[in-house]
Amino acid sequence: MDEDRELIYRIRKIEKLLETREKYDALSRYNTGDKVHLKQMEFHKSPKRNRWVFGGNRSGKTECGAVETVWLARGIHPYRQNKDNVFGWVVSVSYEVQRDVAQCKILRYLNPEWIEDVIMHTGAKGNPSVGIIDTVVVRNVFGGLSRIGFKSADQGREKFQGASLDFVWFDEEPPQDIYEECRMRVLDKKGDLFGTMTPLKGLTWVYDEIYLNRRQSKEVFYVKMEWADNPFLDKEEVEEMTKSLSEDALDSRRYGNFRTFGGLVYPEFSPDIHVIEPFDVPFEWQDTISIDPGLRNPLSAHFYCSDNDGNIYVVGEHYAAGKDIDYHAEKIKETADRLGWRRNGEGFLEVLMDSAATQRTLSSVKSVAELFYERGIKADCRVNKDMFSGINRVKSLFAARPAKIFIFKNCVNMIREIKGYYWGNSDLPIKKDDHAMDELRYYVMSRARNPFVKKELDEIEKNYRKLAAAAKRGGK
Repeated sequence: MDEDRELIYRIRKIEKLLETREKYDALSRYNTGDKVHLKQMEFHKSPKRNRWVFGGNRSGKTECGAVETVWLARGIHPYRQNKDNVFGWVVSVSYEVQRDVAQCKILRYLNPEWIEDVIMHTGAKGNPSVGIIDTVVVRNVFGGLSRIGFKSADQGREKFQGASLDFVWFDEEPPQDIYEECRMRVLDKKGDLFGTMTPLKGLTWVYDEIYLNRRQSKEVFYVKMEWADNPFLDKEEVEEMTKSLSEDALDSRRYGNFRTFGGLVYPEFSPDIHVIEPFDVPFEWQDTISIDPGLRNPLSAHFYCSDNDGNIYVVGEHYAAGKDIDYHAEKIKETADRLGWRRNGEGFLEVLMDSAATQRTLSSVKSVAELFYERGIKADCRVNKDMFSGINRVKSLFAARPAKIFIFKNCVNMIREIKGYYWGNSDLPIKKDDHAMDELRYYVMSRARNPFVKKELDEIEKNYRKLAAAAKRGGK
């Protein structure tokens, strides 16, 4: 009888141990088995130091942040260089959201045997899941101790100062000042920033800083997730949820898209279709260079080619702000030389340019077009600036199947502007970051000119020819 009790006791003990292992084996099951979330793996595998997931609700984005945090703290990241005594923060929008989302996810992936200590902000240490955690001390596989600290964005920026960190995970979008402060926290250790969010607030700083990568940082990476990317969601449930949401709500809550009330000007644009790897373009495809001039504002110049089938290729880019004419002219000519761009019989680069470039200001006796002419760049300023017609012609190029326009992937500013070009409250696009969009229209509209109409000299060339003739007569 005693032997039977002992056997039953041992069996129950083994069963309890197996239940515990099954409960806390979530980390090993994360990327194994029949179902693998490929977008999650894309996030984890990226070597960039500033990585983001823009995902709909229940797309699996928060799992990315929680697993990434545990991997780094334990020193077991399968795709990054691991180290001992790691210190990182998890930043939530509030303590309540921390408790219910990020904290809950991390505890799910942290086996209790790995936890050295738990410091509570509120609640009982013995039951951390129902309280608010300040810090979890985790045993690192190298023998040291790592710390996962929890922060609430509503604490204010001052509470984020001073620390030196190995990583920061933003669970949902933080205020920009806190993001900037956290960038400073990981600076000396060359640490990681990563964020997981559903973009419900519209075109915020995250849209500019991360999605458009306005600073053109080589360390910024993002991936978008939607319900269809999550292999663990029931298809019938997805279909039912899709029916219950409006089109606007679906755009962000299912697809993880940034919402705007005006909509994209060029929704037909697809990076997968219209952005291509650079290649050596045949000389005979060269068409022209289109320029939207700017001094304090960015000057945008792109090199356009066209093949025998009428397909357009944007093959080169110069884009800079706050520079003088000498700088822009030199950079445009450098790009032309790199591309083997043709000159006319007088050795000039011929370009299209906004007609505003012919205007002379009180601060200069010469127009922008004249200044470029003196530097070997001859501008045709007779561009068609009809915005409505121009936009519709560009839209038709993007909408065509097969595609009729292709942009080399190194033309990063044009690609960024297309992705951020939105309608305003009126029937016009928002007048912001549209310099490449303007000169794209100039080029597309210039192709509609009647090729059999004799080209007339513009006023700039007429003036220079008169001056040259007068100088020649004076020389005699």
